[in-house]
Amino acid sequence: MRGLTDGVDTGPGSTRAQGAFQAAITAVAVLAALGLLVSACGAGGTGARDEGPAHSDSVAGAATAPSPSPTDTPRQVNAVQLIKDDPKVSAAVKRGLKPCAADEYPVDVSYGELTRNSVDDIVINVLTCGDAVGVGAYVYREQGGAYQNVFKAEEPPVYAEIDRGELVVTKQVYEKGDPVSNPSGEDVITYRWTGGRFAKEFSTRNEYSKAVGGNPTTAPDN
Repeated sequence: MRGLTDGVDTGPGSTRAQGAFQAAITAVAVLAALGLLVSACGAGGTGARDEGPAHSDSVAGAATAPSPSPTDTPRQVNAVQLIKDDPKVSAAVKRGLKPCAADEYPVDVSYGELTRNSVDDIVINVLTCGDAVGVGAYVYREQGGAYQNVFKAEEPPVYAEIDRGELVVTKQVYEKGDPVSNPSGEDVITYRWTGGRFAKEFSTRNEYSKAVGGNPTTAPDN
């Protein structure tokens, strides 16, 4: 049996020929790879550089962009204009609503949650200029982009406040001969928003002592 090298020239000349052949093959492979790279870079809009990390970063940025957070600052309103434009406010209150000095109107305005709405409710008290007697108390609730009157009390002296999510209305009680600055007592009525309206929850009568420096006595009036 002949060996594997039988008939093959293994001399020095054959070794040099094999080396030259391998070098030629390597050169052809390198040129082919360079051709493919140039082709990929030259293809406008279809090469790998159009789909790299830059595109991924832009998507991630859009996904993690902070969403607007709700603000705790209530939307301010023109309380005077709201009262004047309200058909539920009596003509007497509107006539008396005039500036006390320059453009300063005698109105107290409070913002807070009373009707479990997504927008703060507004409580407006209309006072007199001279002695700050409350002549009207109103609650406005935002509905459909506008404020609607959902409560009013126009029996002076009257004043409304927000107390821990409930509406508290105070009415001064005068007996015959009482001066404006010294009523005989007060009724404090608490209302809660129930079934789309304010319902009376409970009330308290405070009777003031006529003695100088005396303390009022309290009697429940449910």
